[in-house]
Amino acid sequence: MPTDSRRSTNVDELFDLLVNLGQHPKRKADTVTVLEKIGHFLDMENERIYQHYKKEGLSQIEISKKIADELDVQRILEKSAHDWDGGYAIMGLVGHGDAFLIRDPNGIRPAFYYADEEVAVAASERAALQTAFNLQYEQVKELTPGHALIIKKNGQIAEKKILAPGEKTSCSFERIYFSRGTDRDIYQERKTLGATVVPEVMKAINKDLDNTVFSYIPNTAEIAYYGMLEELRKKLERSKSKKILKLGKKLTEADLEQIISRRIRGEKIAVKDAKLRTFITADTGRNDLVAHVYDITYGVIRKKKDNLVVLDDSIVRGTTLRESILRILDRLSPKKIVVVSSAPQIRYPDCYGIDMAKLGDFVAFNAAIELLKEQKKEKVIKDVYKKAKAQEKLPKEKIRNVVKDIYAPFTADQISQKISQLLTPPDINAKVEIIYQTIEGLHAACPNHKGDWYFTGNYPTPGGNKVVNQAFINYVEGKNARAY
Repeated sequence: MPTDSRRSTNVDELFDLLVNLGQHPKRKADTVTVLEKIGHFLDMENERIYQHYKKEGLSQIEISKKIADELDVQRILEKSAHDWDGGYAIMGLVGHGDAFLIRDPNGIRPAFYYADEEVAVAASERAALQTAFNLQYEQVKELTPGHALIIKKNGQIAEKKILAPGEKTSCSFERIYFSRGTDRDIYQERKTLGATVVPEVMKAINKDLDNTVFSYIPNTAEIAYYGMLEELRKKLERSKSKKILKLGKKLTEADLEQIISRRIRGEKIAVKDAKLRTFITADTGRNDLVAHVYDITYGVIRKKKDNLVVLDDSIVRGTTLRESILRILDRLSPKKIVVVSSAPQIRYPDCYGIDMAKLGDFVAFNAAIELLKEQKKEKVIKDVYKKAKAQEKLPKEKIRNVVKDIYAPFTADQISQKISQLLTPPDINAKVEIIYQTIEGLHAACPNHKGDWYFTGNYPTPGGNKVVNQAFINYVEGKNARAY
C-alpha cells in the first residue's frame, strides 16, 4: 500500500492508460491512478513468476515462496512509473514484506534515507531523521532522482535506477517556507535569503539605519531575519570605519563614543499564535482568522520618527497583510512600514506538492492584471486566453507557458509597487512599501535547488505548462476550480 508526497499533472492521461490496460479505476485522482498502476504491474509480475514455476511442476505453496523470494520490484516500478508526470516521493510496502521508496526524475520532491543492519527509514527531510535516530549529517543519504530505494524482505537494500534522471530541479520554495529550518543546509540558505534582500531594504529606508527598527513575521521567517541582521551589521560596521577614517585627527572622544554606540535595532514586534496557520487555512475561514492571529509589542517604535521593516518568508495572497498585520503595525505609528519577502513574487501555480492551483489567489498575478487594465492593455489578457485555448487539446509535451506574457510588459519593481497599493488598507497612516527577493538572490541562496517555477514559470515537466495554462483559462472563465 503506497503512501506518497506527490502531485500528478497528467491524471487524465494516466486514467486512460489504466482503462486501456483493462483496469477500472474508481476515481480520477493521482493517488488512485498510481496505486492502480502499481497494482496492475504487481499482478503481472506475480503471474510471470507463477507461470514459470508452474511449468516446472512446483506446488502452489512452493510457487508462493518463489514469488516472495524473486519478486522484481525494480521491474514493477519501471513499468508503473513510465508515464508519470509530476513531482513525487512514494513509499510502498508489498504484502509479503518487500518495500520501496521512489523519487521523481527531476528530484522535485525531497527524499532522504538511512539504513543500517537493524533499520531502514526514509523521510522527506534530513533533519527529521537526524533527530529521530541521533544521526550525523553525513549518515543520511539523499535518494538519487529517478531511482528507487528497494528493501527486500530478507534485509537487502539497494538504490536502483527506475527512470532516466533529468535536470535536477528540486523545489526552492520548499526550502524557503515548508522545510525544517533546523537542517544544516536549509538554515544557511535561509540566512542567505535574508542577507540578499538588504540592498533593496537600504533603498526603502533611504539608508537611515539609526531610525529604523527591524523585525520579522511569521516565525518561519526568523532564520532569514538573522541573515538580514548580520548583513545590516556588516554595513553599519563599514559605515563606522569610514566615519572614523574621515575624521582622522579631528576625532574626539565624544565623536568616537557616538560612532561606536550605533546599533542595528532588532525587536520582536509581531507575535503570532503558533497554532494558527493562515497559509493553509480554507478560503472560507481565512479572512476571519487572520484578524485574530497577531499581537504587537508596544513601546519600541518612536512615533512618526522610526521606520519599521518586517521580514516575511513569502507573500502569496497578501490576505494576512491586508486584513491584519498592516493595520496592527500601524497602531505603533511608524513613519514608514516596509514589508520584505525573502521569496520572489509568487506568480504561477504549483502542481507538484504544495496545493496552490488558482491564479486568482496570487497577489502578484492580480497586480499584473490591474496594471494591464490601467494601461489599457486588456488585449494582452485576451490574447493569452486565446493562446491557452489553442493549446488546450495538444499533447502536454507541445504546450508552452503562455501566462508569462501577462507579466512581460512590467518590471518586478512595477509589480511590487502595485502589490503595495493593493495590500495597503485605506485607513493606514504610515506609508507602506512591499519589496521582494530577486530571482538572482534566490539562485544565490539556493544554488542546488533550481526548481523556481513558482516565480519564473519555468516548469520542470511538460505537465506544468499544461496546468498553468488551464489555471489561466479557469480564471478568465470564472471557474473557481483547481487546474489539475
